[in-house]
Amino acid sequence: MRYTDMPPYAPTLMESTRAIGYSIEAAIADIIDNSVAAKAGRVDIDFFPIGEAYISILDDGCGMSEERLISAMQYGSKDPLEEREEYDLGRYGLGMKTASLSQCRILTVITKQNGVVSGAQWNLDHVKKAESWSLIILDNTEFDKYPSYNKLASSENGTLVIWQDLDKFAIGENDIAEAFSRKMTLIREHLSLVFHRYLSGEQGLKKLDIRMNELSITPHDPFLSKKSTQLMDEETIIVRGSKVRVKPYILPHISKLTQKELKELGGKEGLRKQQGFYVYRNKRLLVWGTWFRLMRQGDLSKLARVQVDIPNSLDDLWTLDIKKSTATPPEDVKQNLAVIIEKISEGSKRTWTYRGKKETRDDVIHMWNRMVSREGGIFYEINADYPMIEALVSEYPGIRSKLDVLLKQISMSLPLNSLYIDLTNDEKLANDSDTATQDIIALVKTIVMQQSNVADRYAMIESLKLAEPFCVYVEDIEQAKERGDFDD
Repeated sequence: MRYTDMPPYAPTLMESTRAIGYSIEAAIADIIDNSVAAKAGRVDIDFFPIGEAYISILDDGCGMSEERLISAMQYGSKDPLEEREEYDLGRYGLGMKTASLSQCRILTVITKQNGVVSGAQWNLDHVKKAESWSLIILDNTEFDKYPSYNKLASSENGTLVIWQDLDKFAIGENDIAEAFSRKMTLIREHLSLVFHRYLSGEQGLKKLDIRMNELSITPHDPFLSKKSTQLMDEETIIVRGSKVRVKPYILPHISKLTQKELKELGGKEGLRKQQGFYVYRNKRLLVWGTWFRLMRQGDLSKLARVQVDIPNSLDDLWTLDIKKSTATPPEDVKQNLAVIIEKISEGSKRTWTYRGKKETRDDVIHMWNRMVSREGGIFYEINADYPMIEALVSEYPGIRSKLDVLLKQISMSLPLNSLYIDLTNDEKLANDSDTATQDIIALVKTIVMQQSNVADRYAMIESLKLAEPFCVYVEDIEQAKERGDFDD
């Protein structure tokens, strides 16, 4: 038996890894992962589409020594099985190189640590010419000619990543400046979601300020956690001694969302497509909008979103890819997630079906009754025992037969097809909008003042407090009663 060393041919391998499949937004996110690992508090992304176009990414992290820089520029510089620091977002030791060179042909990294500057560069044309892994080490006299270096020069520590010869931008584009503008929007939206927990300064994280051409990126919270989202109990799954935290959310119904909030959630179509698990590795979003084939995306589960936090110690079990854009849960985690899915899908269905109102309470008298026929079909009918109907019959006893016929006709004439289309298209129905408190009190007053004495009025008030929509305004009705609004 003999052995022979077979190192990969540098020009071929480097060109091949450009086709791993990075999008521009995923590539920039990969660079920012290094900034997070370097404990940066600010990242500046500058786009320059004119003339010799470039993209630069500068952070104020701890920087690197020249030795550490050269190691970082090496392909496969870290063992993916090696134990990492808690907030290290890397894994394979390939991210910075493959992400950068997927978008450009010249990658330059200039770093500063304790005032000492070092620089190195991968130039694919130079590698092809040298036919080797020929990394260019920059001299001190060369730094000034690189874009954005003046910003790094004024800092004690930091790292500057520069992409030049952006050949991928030219593919299929007539106007590179217009392409830059369009892709900047995609990048901003992507980073605002992927790093939203860092951007918002979540407890336990160092707040990160990411700026694009001097404009700070605002965080995009996919759970709308500050808008009365129904948060279910957090679950903890122990895997190989590490904790996987699962936090299910039910979003408010679309009728409770502003146009801005709906847009942030991806619009009507996005609301459906972005349901599912949101997997975070060290608080950085990896994968979202999938149920991992544990259930199908549907209209009744569109309000369900589940935050899953995994530590980097379980990377191998989640089959995390180089781009950090796909992850598959291990089987024991899947089993636990399946149980959680049953709970949240029922919660989402209830919120969707009942339009965000407290219609599941047994003590509430509904205007409509949901009935099951002998054949097993579902039909809806107006509740003939609704307090206002009862009061009307008491006042006009002879009206009952005619009223029953009218209520049956109304029940049979529900525009079911139109309702189905509007609901599945997430149309915001005006019928479902919150009614102003003063309008409710005025309606109650109109109803109860038809009673001849105060005792009967108060009896009617007690009946209305159990019926929709008045049951939601019990405190307001009581305050009006105490003020004497329903007295003579």
